[in-house]
Amino acid sequence: MSGRSRKHRAMKYRTQQLVVPSIPLEAIPPEPGPAPPAITVMAFSPGAFIEEEIADLGSLRRILAEWTVTWVNVDGVGNGSTVLKIGEFFGFHPLALEDTINVHQRAKVEQYSKYDFIVARMVTPSQGIIETEQLSLFLGENFVVTFQELPGGDCLDPVRERIRKGGTKIRSAGPDYLAYSLLDAAVDSYFPVLEDYGEQLETLEDKIIISPDNDTVRQIHEVKRELLLLRRAVWPFREALNSLIRDEMPFITNETRIYLRDCYDHAVRIIDLVETYRELGSDLMDCYLSSISNKLNEVMKVLTIITLVFIPPTFIAGVYGMNFNPTRSPFNMPELEWYFGYPFALMLMAILAGGMLFFLRWRGWIGSKPYDWPATPEKKGDAAVAVPASERRG
Repeated sequence: MSGRSRKHRAMKYRTQQLVVPSIPLEAIPPEPGPAPPAITVMAFSPGAFIEEEIADLGSLRRILAEWTVTWVNVDGVGNGSTVLKIGEFFGFHPLALEDTINVHQRAKVEQYSKYDFIVARMVTPSQGIIETEQLSLFLGENFVVTFQELPGGDCLDPVRERIRKGGTKIRSAGPDYLAYSLLDAAVDSYFPVLEDYGEQLETLEDKIIISPDNDTVRQIHEVKRELLLLRRAVWPFREALNSLIRDEMPFITNETRIYLRDCYDHAVRIIDLVETYRELGSDLMDCYLSSISNKLNEVMKVLTIITLVFIPPTFIAGVYGMNFNPTRSPFNMPELEWYFGYPFALMLMAILAGGMLFFLRWRGWIGSKPYDWPATPEKKGDAAVAVPASERRG
């Protein structure tokens, strides 16, 4: 374990219910309650780019006609009417828009005639809370449209910085490379979270060895449950990336598939880390149970030693506590009349207690183990065989 200080925070996943009925498009009211989400457009070519927030789709038509690649990002899907308007503008299928609004989808890839629809899940740490949110991506001939589940911060800022910076590959490539960059940023968002889990598991391991308690069990169960949720999110993501690499898609070039293979490798690494940490969590639980069992054995050992040491003096005290009259018979405890009877009883108790301690130490039940002669090789035919000391003594 590294010596640097570690800051632990309460990690909680914002997770959707696994079984949620989908809302059909017909059931979405024309003007739902939430405010319209922010629509950000980044359009670029090898030599220039623009970045602006638009309020109407009329300016978007002009941008699509003037620029080589256009990225439209919708920050939140709470306002269903905005999603529908953008879907009608680009001609997206109603089922794809339905999956965009219902944000409990697994990662997947669906092909349409004029675009590809990709669903991914990204992890966003925010103020100590780990949130998983759906990223819906539409890849067309000269555009990429993304719908984020939640408004606010995301893990896509590195892609935006690369677009703003001139001379980068993303500025000279097509929309398929932009889609790869967004998916790669979503995959890479898992690594910082897993790093936090690794540090948390190391701390729990030290805590189990030093001072295990009930709170440790609770933390281990929380980590295992959250890792299971991560696994549910990233496993379909890997299969979606594999589909992008394997299937023939007109909007993804062979050069971009090479980069997608690297993204797929990252997803495999994440799954390996998740599985490793889950196994480590199970091992920590076993270690906790072993530590508790060892502590209980130590307590029982101390109590047993105390009992064994005090049983002989208790027996002697019980014998001398019997009500016999020595004057009635010479066999009725004559030592009660001795001049040194009391010191004799105390000395006998001390000798028996000391003898019991010596016996326990000789057996190796307390202190160091009894001395055992080292095994020496005895020849058996042409080979030297080590014979245990117990067999030689026997």
